[in-house]
Amino acid sequence: MILTPLLTLLSTTTATLGKILYAGVNESGGEFGVFGVKGQGLPGRFGVDYAFINKTTVDIFVDQEKINFFRVTFLMERMAPLAFGLGARFNETYFSEYEDAINHITLTKGAYALIDPHNYMRYNDPSSQPFSGSVIGNTSDPTAATTKQFGEFWGELARRFRTNPKVVFGINNEPHDMPTQLILQNNQAAINAIRAAGAPQLILAPGNGFTGGHAWTQVTGANDAPSSEFLNKMVDPLRNTAIDVHEYLDIDFSGSHDECTQPGPSNLANLTTWLQQNHLKAVISEFGGGNNQNCFQFIDDLLNYLASNDVYIGWSIWAAGPIWGTASPCCGEDTGSLEPGQFNDLGQPDAFTTVWANAVRPNIPKNLKRSGVSSLS
Repeated sequence: MILTPLLTLLSTTTATLGKILYAGVNESGGEFGVFGVKGQGLPGRFGVDYAFINKTTVDIFVDQEKINFFRVTFLMERMAPLAFGLGARFNETYFSEYEDAINHITLTKGAYALIDPHNYMRYNDPSSQPFSGSVIGNTSDPTAATTKQFGEFWGELARRFRTNPKVVFGINNEPHDMPTQLILQNNQAAINAIRAAGAPQLILAPGNGFTGGHAWTQVTGANDAPSSEFLNKMVDPLRNTAIDVHEYLDIDFSGSHDECTQPGPSNLANLTTWLQQNHLKAVISEFGGGNNQNCFQFIDDLLNYLASNDVYIGWSIWAAGPIWGTASPCCGEDTGSLEPGQFNDLGQPDAFTTVWANAVRPNIPKNLKRSGVSSLS
């Protein structure tokens, strides 16, 4: 089959208002338990060091909040253990635990699940993420996994989920400080492998600079080309690949501060133009804000902007998850997680009661995609 560049394959609609197909939340926890010491927590203990979802939480989000989208994290070092190396040989226990979470979201609840290898396009040492580990495909690093191995990994993962229409494949979380051309090569290897495995579902491909939307047309590392120079060169025979974007609203775009000072609409303007020019779509799979009126307004502005521009088809806020406890995954130490029924570090209701209720719930579209294979439309 002749492969045609995505920029000539993926079409956008001409409607004035966009259509958000996917709206939801990140489920973080599968990457826990490894931080601080190299090799710590590998493979780890399910329910102690790491966990993927609380099924009751997913039920609340689907049944009461009416969302349809969950981004579920995992570690490649657990899925493809270091003893095997990155590739098609998996830790079957870890995979079965992850598959159970994905199946609950998709088969039991009928929502869509974004599979998220939370690795920053690095492999072999997650102890100090996002900076530890060898860059995948770095031929000058003898310890690095190769682009070919990355493709083999994705081929096996896609093979296992190819009959589940509600799955979305997220190639990797937040690549950064690496050649943007290498990100293109790794993305293309994943796309090729996913399609070769017979999986037709939507793929989300990240860019450089932690895949930040505000920096899409900028140099983000030491001589790293802007994402805009390479991410329009991907090819997908099924015309079902979109751009994976993260966009936090605090001063340094990190999501670690409780005040919002970076306006999403103006900071995404260059990305929006690039998407339009290249006939591409995007999903904002991470964003967040603190528990204050300032951030409620910034989140509202962001979500309204996405809904008004037809190049954006979805969003998911960071983050819920089963073992956050009173810790805050985003936007100030007192915000707390988005896990329903929990508390922040001050013993007050967490972000589900504050941030979600005030800024997210009012912006959940009523006409989300509810059936069919995950896709651009």
